[in-house]
Amino acid sequence: MSCILLFYLCTSSEAAPQTLRLRLARWHCLNPASRAAVLPGNLTHSLQVSGIKTASAALQCRVTSVTPTQCRVTNVEVIQSRATNASIAIAQQPTPDPDTLYAGREDLASARQAATIWQTRVQQNPKDFESAWKLARAHYWLGSHAPAGERRAFLEQGIAAARTAAAIQPDKPEGHFWLAANMGTLAESFGLRQGLKYRGEIKNELLTVLKLDPAFQQGSADRALGRWYFRVPGLFGGSNRKSEEHLRRSLTYNPSSSASLYFLAETLIDMKRPTEARAILDRLIAAPLDPAWAAEDREFKEKAQRLMGTLK
Repeated sequence: MSCILLFYLCTSSEAAPQTLRLRLARWHCLNPASRAAVLPGNLTHSLQVSGIKTASAALQCRVTSVTPTQCRVTNVEVIQSRATNASIAIAQQPTPDPDTLYAGREDLASARQAATIWQTRVQQNPKDFESAWKLARAHYWLGSHAPAGERRAFLEQGIAAARTAAAIQPDKPEGHFWLAANMGTLAESFGLRQGLKYRGEIKNELLTVLKLDPAFQQGSADRALGRWYFRVPGLFGGSNRKSEEHLRRSLTYNPSSSASLYFLAETLIDMKRPTEARAILDRLIAAPLDPAWAAEDREFKEKAQRLMGTLK
């Protein structure tokens, strides 16, 4: 978004340097489609100003980044000043920590904001491996939790971000894993055609993760392969036996993994072993929350309760 804003000084003093609050007088987006109601009429922004002698001075600024959820203006560039003898420097608000925002991902606004920050970082530095894979992870979450009409786009963007990460650091597991995760969710959510399209690449990426680091994220590659074998039709390589094998192996890294336990229970039910499945679900429901994956744990515990109710 690129906008032109006209601010008027609300306060002034003789002290220099000084922080002044500027009130938005009017603004204009160069892209009319971006002219959403993200900038309220009473928006103020702090600037570090020196040498201001009058409260009637005005600044014309270009805004290249807006945080819609908090209506905060960042990356403001002063392109014109009518304040006589004024020396002006923007005091930008610090960028929020995207890791902290993502930790609160159950609030979709926080997840979206984290994704926006990582996206900006990748755009500024196309070799930023950490931001690329974290962007893929954020899009995976949003692709599973955003309103239905937005999910496919998030997953496709997650695939693109993960491909970028895998290309930057092909010998690290993060890009490969989140590429498989985004493709897997897209395949599960949007029909058989998507599943057939991605099934080979999903499996190959997960096998790559196993080769690079089988313990990555508490056995996540084995967990995802267990899901792959469960979801793919037998005609195309699916196998409940192999699903159980991989899921039990993933549990050797974290016996309390809510995802592994839930997927194993589903596999056991499909194998007509409800008593074992019930024991696995009991384990899941009683397991402590993992602080790093608490959002996912809570969801799997709720699903386990519902699945338990279907068992006879």
